[in-house]
Amino acid sequence: MTARAYCDCHVNIWNDEHVLPLYHQLQGRIRQGEMAPKADADTLYREMAGVERAIVFALRYGDSIGVESNDELTAAAVAKYPDKFVGFAYVDPRRPDCMEQLRHAIEDLKLTGVKFGPIYNGVALSDPRLVPVYEYLQKNNIPLTLHMGTTFARNAPIEMGRAIHVEPIALRYPDLVMVLAHMGHPWYEECIVVARKQPNVFCEISALVYRPWQYYNILICAQEYRITDKIFFGTDFPFSRVDESVDGLLGINDQLEGTRLPRVSEETMQRILRSDPFAQWWHGDDPLAARVVGRVGGPPA
Repeated sequence: MTARAYCDCHVNIWNDEHVLPLYHQLQGRIRQGEMAPKADADTLYREMAGVERAIVFALRYGDSIGVESNDELTAAAVAKYPDKFVGFAYVDPRRPDCMEQLRHAIEDLKLTGVKFGPIYNGVALSDPRLVPVYEYLQKNNIPLTLHMGTTFARNAPIEMGRAIHVEPIALRYPDLVMVLAHMGHPWYEECIVVARKQPNVFCEISALVYRPWQYYNILICAQEYRITDKIFFGTDFPFSRVDESVDGLLGINDQLEGTRLPRVSEETMQRILRSDPFAQWWHGDDPLAARVVGRVGGPPA
């Protein structure tokens, strides 16, 4: 498979030993047959053959969904496949060594962004434990990807997945780039209006393809609010795969056959597929941003 000119900005990585019994207990309400069975570095490299670059990160969701990985795994994957992977750290503010781990990930492991799931760790964005994290990221030109939206995990407070809580942080830290994963589903309007208002807030469409009616409404709403230039392509592998994510986006209007409903435009689809996080998530020519090579995409066709 020849790599295409786009980036997958949301790829999870873990080895088999990082999967706990809880993960299997929760399988009943998630996609089972359609999911990839593994998410190790070699599997990711094969699965990402169809993209130019992939942003990968480990998860520390042990007590919520039963996956507990680490930043060393991410760094090892980047070292093994530097032509394909860009590594983000995971931050868990519940840990007393949170800042020590974050500095280690950025300064020693050379990861170039951060992922955080407030709903999975049960820590609100307004929690004081996150203040040093925000300050460090803003000072060092490091983007922050946030899980926004609901989840299948029982031990995950839904309120913490709502994008409306992002706006006060965006205002307080105007130079901190924040990327709202999954378009904040099912509260996608909150995600879209926050991204429209705040220049430092972006969003991405990972793990939406298997809910086509919701996905369609999200994209129509984004067109109406004119924020399609702030939406990035992602899969959320292994929960969804590259080809199904691309095909699902390009075929989003198929379900409308025989209706007069508005269509998602070709411009919107191509703009998302060609979106380039490396041109927008890091500011200027900062030395940290210079580590991120292999810019993808370009102007929409």
